[in-house]
Amino acid sequence: MKDIFAKFAAACAHVAGHPLAFGISAALIVVWAIVGPYFHYSDTWQLVANTATSIITFLMVFLIQNSQNRDGAAIQTKLDELIRAGDAENRFVGIDSLTEDEVNELRAVCAARAKT
Repeated sequence: MKDIFAKFAAACAHVAGHPLAFGISAALIVVWAIVGPYFHYSDTWQLVANTATSIITFLMVFLIQNSQNRDGAAIQTKLDELIRAGDAENRFVGIDSLTEDEVNELRAVCAARAKT
């Protein structure tokens, strides 16, 4: 189930990020605005747009978060490999699993070394 969702989320993120998706969305908004006078700007006319955007936004939050989690993990793994293979200090490998205070402490140490 996890792999199916990951593949689905990646495909949706790819489609949603395409310029055509933006164009279709913009066209739908224009159509919605054009038909407003026909429906006398009724509550139903407004409800259709509000409901559609709420549902799409709610679902896209989870898809985008899944994509960002995968991207972040991939970037962190690449950085860990560069640290491990290079002359950098190995204590920076896995820094993403440290607490915020521990990361801030390492950041301060790096900043102090950069000034010298």
